[in-house]
Amino acid sequence: MANPEVLLAVDPSLRGTGYAVLERAGAKVRCLHFDVIRNAPRLTVAGCLLEIHTRLSEAITRHAPEGVAVESVIYVQSFPTAITLGSARGAVLLAAAQRGLPIHEYAPRRVKQAVVGTGAAQKTQVAFMVRTLLGLTVTPPADAADAIAVGLAHFQSHPSRR
Repeated sequence: MANPEVLLAVDPSLRGTGYAVLERAGAKVRCLHFDVIRNAPRLTVAGCLLEIHTRLSEAITRHAPEGVAVESVIYVQSFPTAITLGSARGAVLLAAAQRGLPIHEYAPRRVKQAVVGTGAAQKTQVAFMVRTLLGLTVTPPADAADAIAVGLAHFQSHPSRR
């Protein structure tokens, strides 16, 4: 069988960026790694962005993904929240772009629908389904589960080319 496809999937947030490394071999998808980049409240915005960029760059070096799937901007009523979220996404996109990786973006409703079957799913439903679909022995933290769901949405949208 050809080499499996490896994907870095990210759910960006300033204080809790979830990420996962998924591998697809044929129709089988497995999670190689997941984590949450937790930034302390005392850390400045710039410090948070640097930590997100650094940790994701390390994950890219360690796992050598072929691409990055990231949750796209959601509608928020607060301008400062939108700026903060956009900044966190920028750190993610920069880490991928520096390595020349293709970036694929997915709307939150599309991600939830891909995993749970409804775009209005709650975080607990997403985490439960991610655990069930991948046969994980533990339920990932919500932010990591959301990242895994982004990766699963990507694989649904892009059939295996191998």
